Amino acid sequence: MTRRLAAEADTLGLGAELARALQPGLTVYLSGPLGAGKTTLVRGVLRALGYAGRVKSPTYTLVELYKVSRLYLYHFDFYRLDDPHDWLDAGFRDCFDGASVCFVEWPERAGQSLPAPDLRIELQFDGDARRIELSAESDAGRKCLTVLND
Repeated sequence: MTRRLAAEADTLGLGAELARALQPGLTVYLSGPLGAGKTTLVRGVLRALGYAGRVKSPTYTLVELYKVSRLYLYHFDFYRLDDPHDWLDAGFRDCFDGASVCFVEWPERAGQSLPAPDLRIELQFDGDARRIELSAESDAGRKCLTVLND
């Protein structure tokens, strides 16, 4: 599934649509260059789930936890990982427990030990806009995309 997002409001809106489709246990990889809108998309998800606080990129903290609605939502940013094993040493594997939703920015920096995604989201610059591509990699991911397409 591919969409063109002309403005930040479109990215937030897609996040709101995605929020309707989230189920506990979902792992979402977010890829794209710096400034492409990965954190903005997560902010749209959180706003739609009723979170009113500040949503910032966890670039320095590596993870932010949000208890919203019916979910524990973990927002990871592995951009600053120096060693793929650092995320394991930090105990983050326990967050991927089947009861939480995990959004992971820069998943490639965590190496092969990161759990496989249910949904992959790739954001790219498209002139002044963004192009977003969503692809399912599991039954849970396909179910999520089905809800988005309805």
